[in-house]
Amino acid sequence: MISSRSPKHVIRLAIALIALMSWTVSAAAFETKATSAFVIDQSTGTVLLNKNADLPLPPASMSKLMTLYMAFEAIRRGKSDGGLDLNEELPVSEHAQSFGGSSMFLRSGESVSVEDLIRGIIVLSGNDSCVVIAEALSPDGTEAGFARLMTQRAQQMGMTNSTFTNSSGWPAPGHLMSMRDLALLAHRLIVDFPEYYPLFAETEFAFDNRVPSNRLNRNPLLTMGIGADGLKTGHTEAAGYGLTGSAKQGDRRIIFVLSGMESIADRASEAQAVVNWAFRQFAMRPLATEGQEFARADVWMGAEPTVGLVAPEDVSVLMPALAERSFEGEVIFSGPVEAPIAKGDQLAELVFTLDGLPETRLPLVADRDIPSGGFVSRMTTAAMVLFNQLIAGPEGAT
Repeated sequence: MISSRSPKHVIRLAIALIALMSWTVSAAAFETKATSAFVIDQSTGTVLLNKNADLPLPPASMSKLMTLYMAFEAIRRGKSDGGLDLNEELPVSEHAQSFGGSSMFLRSGESVSVEDLIRGIIVLSGNDSCVVIAEALSPDGTEAGFARLMTQRAQQMGMTNSTFTNSSGWPAPGHLMSMRDLALLAHRLIVDFPEYYPLFAETEFAFDNRVPSNRLNRNPLLTMGIGADGLKTGHTEAAGYGLTGSAKQGDRRIIFVLSGMESIADRASEAQAVVNWAFRQFAMRPLATEGQEFARADVWMGAEPTVGLVAPEDVSVLMPALAERSFEGEVIFSGPVEAPIAKGDQLAELVFTLDGLPETRLPLVADRDIPSGGFVSRMTTAAMVLFNQLIAGPEGAT
């Protein structure tokens, strides 16, 4: 149990009770070459790296992830509800064929299955395949109409720094995303569509064997044996080289976004370095076991004078891997806590900050039921309050 100390005005009904833990930690920072970067531990939601992560920038082909998300939503809805079917074939327009850059080399007038188009977007980064999907789902049959839907859906999902003018990331004024938004989108793809996420780990797709040299996935991490299994590269002159990636090792998964690299080689080496750093420099450590008491709170008008503040379950936290297993924290609550109290009621929070990581808050709950006290208990409490107010004098009043 952690020893606690009470503020001077402990008898008041709105008191912050603080219990201190005498631990210290440190974390090795990562200096990235990227102009903008965001790295998050998906399991805990802990942000490991933030460099200009909320700045809207040209996302290049990484914005194709939004087209894919909306395509997966349409497949889940089904064709009968205005969506798509994986085996459905969609027509290729002249507009779709007209795109250069990354391509499936589709031909105007042919029809291609939704499944092939999705693989063409993920593995081949096909601009043409994005347009075919976009025109099929657009309310007015145009790519521009679909881009407006992309922006609306992104806002609904919490991507507040994203605006789309096309479906593929083709350079255009106003087509922007932040690295945090891309990380959120990657998270949603992984969590919302586990049945389709394995497609992002495919290393090649020889569509119709049209251009064998174009069959390989551009994600450099997929063959490195570091747990990488997605998601999307991007490159334009304005954006530089970027990568929205994810990797899983053991029970931990990280999501990272890098933008503004100067070359393909820089993108590959920097992404690999980020993955190695995130897994080697941080590790999950046990913090508490279920029922472990961190402090006690005074009870107001209860059958018992105090209640234990305990962890509701076994808790582990992300910590620097090489640090001492210690940190500074506070148990904070407003008290005394008024009875009746039910076992498991959340009464407090354990709040702590590890060096180099954001603040973490964990709930603490009552360790037992405490009913309201009887007449004697209530009179005793009232007398105690009056006595303490008399002792405190005018300076104790607020």
